[in-house]
Amino acid sequence: MQLFLEQMLNGLAIGAIYALITLGLALVYGILRILHVAHAAIYTVGAYVGLAIFSSTHSLALSVTGSMLFCAILGVLIERFVYYPLLKFPPYVPLIGSIACLLAIEELCRMVAGPYILSFPAELPFPSFTIGGIVISSTLSAVYGISAGVLLLLWIITTKTELGLAMRATSQDMAIASSMGINSHWIISVTFMIGSAVAAIAGILVGIYYNQVYPTMGAVPAYKTLALIVVGGLGSVPGAVLASILLGIAETLLIGYAGIPLPRDALAFIAMIAVLLWRPQGLLGGRR
Repeated sequence: MQLFLEQMLNGLAIGAIYALITLGLALVYGILRILHVAHAAIYTVGAYVGLAIFSSTHSLALSVTGSMLFCAILGVLIERFVYYPLLKFPPYVPLIGSIACLLAIEELCRMVAGPYILSFPAELPFPSFTIGGIVISSTLSAVYGISAGVLLLLWIITTKTELGLAMRATSQDMAIASSMGINSHWIISVTFMIGSAVAAIAGILVGIYYNQVYPTMGAVPAYKTLALIVVGGLGSVPGAVLASILLGIAETLLIGYAGIPLPRDALAFIAMIAVLLWRPQGLLGGRR
């Protein structure tokens, strides 16, 4: 029983990290209706920038802040110079452009930082404690605390502020939102900034959690997050979060605890097929 609970806690941590990575993808799809595959590259850049700043300053606060700022700017640049000129074309054209961005940024990271795995030896300032004989490490408590804080802040922004109201209006109908005085282009840029900053946090958390940063660390999340937003319901942020947490727990329990002989990364697509057969609009997606 103790092993089961430990695996549950590990699965919850992995699911929380998946949620942070998937959030930006769900936000962008909700507004532009494009699959922002390059979001995984921003997550990778966030880990590298955070590691570079931490290596120079040994300050985790500066590392996170600098990485969020850099990735927010990178996200806006991708939106302005890649997606915006391609919006007049069919949806598969921005998707191709996004894949090209992902591959280009991965290669750039490889050329700048090298092809080798780098360690991220940072200590997260969170306590470790024991509950019922189960030890929750400082890293696990940091993942829980940071993920919960980011999700709560994002929920407040999207549901309790005028910015969130403008984001929801732009998501529902960009033309009508613009006619009502909402600067839709600015809202889109802010959405990219928020999603990219959250991706930077996820990249740093993954780098510290696994003590690994490498150029292709965004390759698996690139397609896994696509499956997660489909499972959760395209454009549904709560659905993406729910699907991410469920997948993290399922991967840990089915592969790590039950020992099912399946590749860990295959579960996301098995879940996508099962959910689409049962509920084509996704777990929390509405019928269109």
